[in-house]
Amino acid sequence: MTNQVQIIEKDGQPEYAVLPIGFYRRLLELAEDTEDIRAADDAMYELAAGGDELIPAGIANKLFQGEEHRLRIWREYRGLTQKALEAKSGVNQGYIAQIESRKKIGGIKTLKKLALALRINLDDLVATE
Repeated sequence: MTNQVQIIEKDGQPEYAVLPIGFYRRLLELAEDTEDIRAADDAMYELAAGGDELIPAGIANKLFQGEEHRLRIWREYRGLTQKALEAKSGVNQGYIAQIESRKKIGGIKTLKKLALALRINLDDLVATE
């Protein structure tokens, strides 16, 4: 297919390549595939290095559905009671209960403490709807 590529020169040097649209589209597909492979390799490296973790599909589904507060989902996934999370985070159990029941939002400092105690990113506690 490279014999169908037209090279346009400027000052005796190749400046542009004109190619059939099918060839161009195939090159785009290959570039996207390469990016996907690189992203997958990066994700696998993060997992192997302990910088990320796999979570069960059931937990991921709960997080995406948004019916329960993300704090409750993560706390229960980690096997913690509200009292145990209080001990790990320094955030009062009553306040944790209010956040989980959506009576309180939780300030950034509080959410950071909770995220740290749960070994998750702050973003994992904040729904992006």
